Amino acid sequence: MKKIEAIIRPQRLTDTIKGLKSIGITGFTVSQVVGRGKQRDAEGVYRGRNYKVTLHPKVKLEIVLSDHMVDQTIKTLIASAQTGEDGDGKIYVYPILEAYNIRTGLPDESIDDLTNTAR
Repeated sequence: MKKIEAIIRPQRLTDTIKGLKSIGITGFTVSQVVGRGKQRDAEGVYRGRNYKVTLHPKVKLEIVLSDHMVDQTIKTLIASAQTGEDGDGKIYVYPILEAYNIRTGLPDESIDDLTNTAR
């Protein structure tokens, strides 16, 4: 198993979710985050005062899946989140050694089988 973390622009989230669903990825976690990379600082005005934005709003997607789904998932993330500008984000891939189902307390080997989880 692998865990993919993708840091993307918030405005690309809807297209990215559509792309993931199109390849059968329906289970993931989304968090609002802020970060800094090569993207330039932005300037703004609030109540008549100038300020500099050095941390930019981003969205982090976390996906745990089987090894055989990693390449296709990465290609889909890039295709759906890429704008070609600085600040598009990053993708990180980590090994997952074990996963457990909290409800049953048992090891969870069925990470890709999310189709029948709704009750």
